[in-house]
Amino acid sequence: MGSNPTSTASGRPARALFVVRWSRVSAKRAGLAESRLPEPQSTLFFLLMMAFFGAMVWWLAVTKQMVFRVLAACLAFLPAMLFGVAAVNKYYDYYQNWNAAIADIAAQGVQAAAHPGGDGGSAPDLSRFLGRPIDTRLAAQQGFTLQMGVQGRRSNISRTVYVYLPPQYFSPAYRSYRFPVIELIHGFPGAPQDWITVLDVTTTLQKLIDAGQAKPAVLVMPDANGGRGISLQCLNQVNGPQDATFLAKDLPADISRVLRVQPPGRAWGIAGYSEGGYCAANLSLQYAPAYGYAGVLSGYFKPSDNQLSHPSRQVSPFGHSRRLARLNTPADLLQSLPAGTPIPHFWLGVGSADRSDLAKAEIFDQLVQLRQPAVTLKLVRGGGHTMFTWRKLLTPMLHLMTPKLEDKAARANSRAARKAAAIWPVSPARAPGHAGRGAGAARPAGPGAGHLPGRARPASG
Repeated sequence: MGSNPTSTASGRPARALFVVRWSRVSAKRAGLAESRLPEPQSTLFFLLMMAFFGAMVWWLAVTKQMVFRVLAACLAFLPAMLFGVAAVNKYYDYYQNWNAAIADIAAQGVQAAAHPGGDGGSAPDLSRFLGRPIDTRLAAQQGFTLQMGVQGRRSNISRTVYVYLPPQYFSPAYRSYRFPVIELIHGFPGAPQDWITVLDVTTTLQKLIDAGQAKPAVLVMPDANGGRGISLQCLNQVNGPQDATFLAKDLPADISRVLRVQPPGRAWGIAGYSEGGYCAANLSLQYAPAYGYAGVLSGYFKPSDNQLSHPSRQVSPFGHSRRLARLNTPADLLQSLPAGTPIPHFWLGVGSADRSDLAKAEIFDQLVQLRQPAVTLKLVRGGGHTMFTWRKLLTPMLHLMTPKLEDKAARANSRAARKAAAIWPVSPARAPGHAGRGAGAARPAGPGAGHLPGRARPASG
């Protein structure tokens, strides 16, 4: 986390991106220039850098003039530096192609616009928010990703948030449907757009939906730390940023107020990788009523010191409070909860080659099994603490989580529709002599409005 500077609300239109797969084929379809360079993890790219470095060293050795020797030395430094960066990138499986790297770098430091007033659930509302029309036909095919600023009312934190709206969000059949949500927390170092540009979560979800292996859900990807080189671990720092309050209280409340999604509860999930995995485990237990499902990808279950800036330093998140430390240690918290206390449904994933990650996941899995026998622990054979592992884990996590979230959302929509149907027949707004409905009211579009299209209504909530 922490590589994305804190953004504050401004009057600028929000930055919006139609979701496309960052590959040569899809970049060409999206109107982007097709890269002819070898990809950053390819063997050819490494060989070219080695050849260029060797040529510069040879030039440095044979040239006699000082100016050319200095030039050759400077030019030789460039491939040596790139080789080191590329080696780290290949080891962690970060950027697989140049489009992903460019998209990630280009999104850094962009100021976010304030969220739309009123119900931001419709395309016209989103168009006013963005300051330009939305091509709803394209959005209904590919989905839509927007960047917005969220000002936390309780935490007083202002952060950048990316929101992915699936194609169904723009379908007339879903016009009264409030979608389930998955809040996705990135790792440290990292940025929220890494979920899109590196892990390819939006395209993965869309493909799974098209194949009937996942259900539509809105993805919310916040900046979890608020600055470069900062690691808050999604905790309320004593005498510092109230990160947990922002992520588990302010953000869900704001998103559910301005978009057509379910309020925080059983139809909300949270997931994260690395430090974000700890965040998902801890926040889902600390604020259990707000989350029904939690995905932990190579996470840890005991917090360390936070990394702050200005000046750069490590500090305990809890001051000297052992009680706060225990309350924010998911393994301890699980064991201290009274019998019968509801907890979110956990999904755990880890690379089998990382012995430390595997041991932590197995211990936590054993603790969760005491309260939730159906917990999943998914292993990626040969996987380490890398983007490769987390990319592999996305598909099974979304395959399991989205249908369960959809079921909770469908039940909530059904209850809302029945409540509306019971209220409107006796509403004064419909009595003779009344011109319209009460302020802020919205009648369902018709029989079955609020239900998932093509799904039978649940018999009970």
